[in-house]
Amino acid sequence: MQSIFNIQSQEDFRQQCIATFHYQYQHVEIYQKFVDYLQIDPLFVYHLEDIPFLPIEMFKKHKILSSEVQSENYFQSSGTTEITNKSRHFLSDFNLYEESISKSFTQFIGDPKEFIFLGLLPNYSENPHSSLIYMVDFLMKKSNKIENGYFLYNHSELYNLLKRLNIENKKIILFGVSFALLDFIDFCKENQLSSQFPNLTILETGGMKGRKKEMTKDELLNILKNEFGTEKIFSEYSMTELLSQAYSLGENQYLCPNWMRILIRNLDDPFSYVQNGKSGAINIIDLANRFSCSFIATQDLGKIENGKFQVLGRVDYSDIRGCSLLVS
Repeated sequence: MQSIFNIQSQEDFRQQCIATFHYQYQHVEIYQKFVDYLQIDPLFVYHLEDIPFLPIEMFKKHKILSSEVQSENYFQSSGTTEITNKSRHFLSDFNLYEESISKSFTQFIGDPKEFIFLGLLPNYSENPHSSLIYMVDFLMKKSNKIENGYFLYNHSELYNLLKRLNIENKKIILFGVSFALLDFIDFCKENQLSSQFPNLTILETGGMKGRKKEMTKDELLNILKNEFGTEKIFSEYSMTELLSQAYSLGENQYLCPNWMRILIRNLDDPFSYVQNGKSGAINIIDLANRFSCSFIATQDLGKIENGKFQVLGRVDYSDIRGCSLLVS
């Protein structure tokens, strides 16, 4: 089986998906039970649409890991303080995750060595099981710039650093969850400071966590663009249960690397798919999830147009009909 990072065509991708499906059916117990429960014969799975997608909730209830590997290393979602309500994604190979990070970031953003990375995020020691923090920490190590750092609790220091780096015309990427970026804007307003940094690239990663008024992605991007004075408002789409990232370079239009794909399932029938331009729930294929599950049915709403996908919000379960299996 060739490396997932060498996929060159749709047929390459399909073949890799089918081979991965059979591997995970044979070696990932929870996935095998799910496929069997659906009464799907693996021998008749030929196309992407034939593959069963595991409900993402399963990562909260089960250790989803190939029987061929052993690992106690995991990423864990944030969410509530109760462990039972948090997803855990077990990893046997951090090198695979790092290669996925490096190749997709380079493809969509650029060489990490060219950037200073600043984070409106907790640091790695505070949250060692966060896949997002691991990713940012890895990019900081690749960058190896003395200015790299986390500033979630120190807006004043971040402001002074941004002001200096902007004058020096340095290439800066500010990673931040949505509420933290908005908190920094509020800090600037409260202290009558300009938040205009035209050379800054912002990479927002979603997440209000109840800290701010909920808003659409487009509303958020417009606020960030106006308040920071930069056109470079990018977004990263991933989650604890994935080892790959999709990127938007503006306008809430995401692209996937060659080893990742989005399908939009029908809310009325979770085992069928809608046409391009129609909204539905997001299914994700992530071939970097070699030793867990590469086929995940998420709770996000989205649509695909012109080869790109949009994230529209979260599934309202009152609107879902006929998919009790997916949330059981």
